Order: sequence, then C-alpha cells, then structure tokens
Amino acid sequence: MAAHAKNTNRVSPAMERTGQWVFSQDIPTDILVQVGEAKFPLHKFILVAKSNYIRRLILESKEHDMTRLDLSDIPGGAEIFEKAAKFCYGINFEITVHNVAALRCAAEYLEMTDEYCDGNLAGRTDDFLVQVALTSLSGAVVVLKSCEDLLPVAEQISIVKRCVDLASAKACNEANFPSRSPPNWWTDELSIIHITFFEKIISSMKSRGAKAITIASAIITYTERALPDLVRDHSGNSIKGSISIDSATRDQQRELLDSIVGLLPVENQRASFPINFLSCLLRAAIFLENDDVCKKQLEKRISAILEHVTVDDLLVLSYTFDGERLFDLESVRRIISGFVEKEKSVSVFNGGDFREVSSTAMLRVAKTVDAYLGEIATISELSISKFNGIANLVPKNARKFDDDLYRAIDIYLKAHPNLDEIEREKVCSAMDPLKLSYEARVHASQNKRLPVQIVLHALYFDQLQIRSGKDDRSTPDALSMRSQVQADVSLAKENEALRTELLQMKAFISDMQNKTHVGSSSARIGSTKKPTFFSSMSKKLGKLNPFKHGSKDTSNIGEDIEIDHTKPRRRRFSIS
Repeated sequence: MAAHAKNTNRVSPAMERTGQWVFSQDIPTDILVQVGEAKFPLHKFILVAKSNYIRRLILESKEHDMTRLDLSDIPGGAEIFEKAAKFCYGINFEITVHNVAALRCAAEYLEMTDEYCDGNLAGRTDDFLVQVALTSLSGAVVVLKSCEDLLPVAEQISIVKRCVDLASAKACNEANFPSRSPPNWWTDELSIIHITFFEKIISSMKSRGAKAITIASAIITYTERALPDLVRDHSGNSIKGSISIDSATRDQQRELLDSIVGLLPVENQRASFPINFLSCLLRAAIFLENDDVCKKQLEKRISAILEHVTVDDLLVLSYTFDGERLFDLESVRRIISGFVEKEKSVSVFNGGDFREVSSTAMLRVAKTVDAYLGEIATISELSISKFNGIANLVPKNARKFDDDLYRAIDIYLKAHPNLDEIEREKVCSAMDPLKLSYEARVHASQNKRLPVQIVLHALYFDQLQIRSGKDDRSTPDALSMRSQVQADVSLAKENEALRTELLQMKAFISDMQNKTHVGSSSARIGSTKKPTFFSSMSKKLGKLNPFKHGSKDTSNIGEDIEIDHTKPRRRRFSIS
C-alpha cells in the first residue's frame, strides 16, 4: 500500500503539470502516454497532427481503440517529451542551449519534421542551433556536452558533427587571435566534454592545421580536469597523499588515460609538451596499471628528450603519490636505456666511436642520472642490483669525473650500513676510482664506509701523481693514467715473481754450498773449481737483485771466497 502511494506521488507531478494545459479544454483525453515512470493524459488527434511516429503506432495497433502508449525510449526522457507535447498543443516553452539537442533528437524520434508538418519541432530546433547555439564556442560546447546522453541519435542527425566542426574552428581561431583574457580560456571550455567528443575536436583541429603547442595546451588542461587526483597542474605537481580508488573508477580512469595518450602529437612535435607533464602521465599509467603499450609510448617520448629531463622529473616517476615508497624502477631504466641506444645510433651514423666520445646531451644525462641515484639511494628497499643497474646504463666515457656517482654510492652505503665487504664492493663496482677529482680522492681515502680496495686505489692514484711530479690537484686524462697504473701493476707483479724465483734459487745454491763445505772444506779452499750451472745462474740472477747495494746483496760473492755462516744478530723488520 505504501509502495502504491509512493508511486502515485512520483507520477502525479507530471499529470498535474499536464492538466494545467490539457484539462482546461472541454474535450476529454483519450490516450495515456507513459515515459518511464511519468504518465501524460493527452489527446490523440493533437499528437497525430504533429507526430508521424505516433500516428503510425495508432494505425498499426491491433487494439480497436488504443488508449495507452509507451514512449519510454524517447531521447531526453519525460522532461523532453513534456516539451514536445506542449509544442503539439501550441503551448510556448523556452528552447535553450541545454535542451535544444534533446528536443531535436526527440523530434527525430517522434518524426516531428517539416516534411510531415510545416513549422514542426525539428525545423524550430534546427533554426535555434544555427542562429543561437552554434554561433559561439561556449554554445557549441554546451550542446555537445548535452549530447552525451543522446547517442546514437545525436550523431545520426549530425548534431555532434556540427558542434565539433564549430568548436574546432573557434578554438583554432582563439588560439591564433585571442579575443579575451586569459588567452587560453578556450581550453577550459573544451575540458568539460566527454573524452569521445574531445578526441573528435582534437582530430578536427589537427586537420585544420593547428599548431602542436595549441593541441598540447588543450590536452594538458583536459587531463588536469579529467584526472585531478593524478595530474594537478601545469607544473606536474599532484596532490600529495595516498590515493584510494575503487575498481570501477580505476578502470574508467585507465581507459581515459589510454585515450589521452593516444591524442599526443607525433614525436617530431614532442617538444610542445612539458616534460613533467609526460612524467605525471607515466606515473599515472604505472599507478593505474595501464598496459605496456601505453607505458612504453610515454617512456619513448620521455627518453627522446631525456637531455632536458631534471632530477625532479625522474623522481616523479619513481615515488608513489605519498612520496614514501618506490615504484618499480623499470620505467626509469627503459627511459635511460632508450636514450643511450639512440645516442649510439647517432654516433655510428655520424661515423664516430661512441665508446670514446660522448655528446653534450649524453654528458648532461649522465649528471642527471648520478644526481637521481643520490636521491633514491636513501630508500631502504632499493637493492644493489637495481642501484647498479641504473648506474651502469650510463657509458663510462659519459662521465668526465665520477664525483657525482661517488656521492650517490656513499649515500647508499650510509643508508645501508649492514652490507658486508663483498656487497660494498659490488656497490662500488659502478665507479671508476681513477676518475675521482682531488677532493673526492681525499674524501674517499678517509671514508670508512668504502671497501679497502677502493681506498687503496685512491691512495695509489695520489702516489702516481707525486711520482710523476704533477700537481696533486690537477687531474690527468683518466685513460692515460689508467694505462700507467696498469703498466705499473704489471711491472710490480713481474718483479715480485722474479724476486720470489731468485730467493728460491739462492736458497738452493746456499744449501748446495753448505753440503760441499761440510764434505771437503780444505780441498775446496786450495783448489779452483770449474763454474757450475747453478753458480752461473746465480750470477745472472744476481744482476736482477732488487736489493743490490743493500745489506742483502749477494751478487759480488765469488766461488772461491769463504762465506761467513755465522748466525747474524736478530733484527726486527717491519713491512707496512
């Protein structure tokens, strides 16, 4: 009973409004038109005079006297049908930019055309579109916005196309010759419509030869309004804090982002988009879990202009919206890798050697990457493999000095104090100690966090500087210095091996001499011996004795000279 009363209250306003202009007539109504839950008691002959569709329904009805008619699928619903019925009755009502599209679609549905009756609803609404609604950008956008609930009829009768053509023409004109302030006011106008219609307008503007910066301005404004929680403003900033969205909203935003990425201009016009805006789009794609196609398109665009990317732009890609956790860094890795591969291709094409000479762009990217590593090094969950994976993407020759990379490594070691010696060596493997500046070498030689091997490299480098007589603060070419270090190390190894062999041979000779001395001491003193193989070898090796002229020199000992085997006084020797 309560439900019946509720239903009566729901439909009674429509019947009450209709009664104000129907029941005042002497002729009783003979048909009840139902639109959704609203019911309209009307007269057949008045409706038939204007609507060819209702006339056909009545004529084709199997009922002898049709008294009920269901028009629930009419575009615009009960509100628009009421206005169409008023038009049939000759009752005045207002046509506006908000309802003209719905009235035109309802007229098409009811077949209220000028072909059926002169001065019908279709003709009246068409006149309003031409003379009022479609004379300004704002009017066209409002009409287009109202068409969202009128598809596919609005497209079939070309309302959408007419609005798109007018809006794109007005937008291009405003972009070139602003008529009011701010100059980009028209981008705000376009941002209220559905993405489907926005795509049509952008496509139409491109066909009209709109500049890339004009297209970019419209897309940026639209994105900021459509995805306010993910992309906030032109600076690329977003609302800081955790973002929680339900599954349905996530799916909707994912599709919207796919459409926006598809609208981006071709790559030779990529400079028209701010880098931080592209970074925000990519972070949104990562957050919304868009497919790889969408993410790789954005990665490719950022990679192509990586030389202009700042550390903050890369950090936008790396952190979650609350700024507390790292995203998967694969996108950053692919962006850097893509740029390096492009540089290699350019170098080969120009006939150069990428391993020897780096472009200015590559040098700039190297500094950006090192600074970026320093920013993310403090994150506890950043593994050594991911840290080194990004650091090693930059070619060795792209870093004139490794000071920035050393700083990032030092920050990482400080933020991860529980690493053992082998793990710390792995972290430092991305750095070339021979490419540190004087100040960095001084710091490294005193840095207890560094593995011993790196500290020794830094100290040895300074020793080479002193030996070569160069100023400690001047940094020679790393390649020549590395060659010198390698030559010195090789020579040191050869000398060490030779010294070891010499000592072993001398011990063997000494042992043989001791045995000879014990067996025939007087005979050996009074006679001359022929040179033996070992004595000849001893003389030759003695010439290479590194301790020659020292207390341990044995090169002057002859075959016939008595050797003093008295045990020497014990001394302490310290090797540091």
